[in-house]
Amino acid sequence: MNPNHSGNIIPTASTCSKIGDAASHAYTSSKHGLVGLTRNIAVELGKYDIRVSCVSPHLVAIPLGNGFYKLDDEGCHDVYSVLNGVVLKPEDVAEAALFLARDES
Repeated sequence: MNPNHSGNIIPTASTCSKIGDAASHAYTSSKHGLVGLTRNIAVELGKYDIRVSCVSPHLVAIPLGNGFYKLDDEGCHDVYSVLNGVVLKPEDVAEAALFLARDES
């Protein structure tokens, strides 16, 4: 990024930075911190044509979460399907980040 003085920084936060009681205190506060850091870095690096924005997905179906919530496949769908029955996958979050990285965004 430095030689061209342009680029993108796209950290992954969480809706826990906007929703109370969605996760542990430590996790929620870390996501709040990441959103604040993202905002500050965006202001600082904007003059170098470096865009900083974060993706903040809701629940994403990953094995770690399934184990944490002790879910089988049906329970996973019930817990994770927040968008008209759609269960978010890591690939969906990656697509959102790739969209934000495009010049057109």
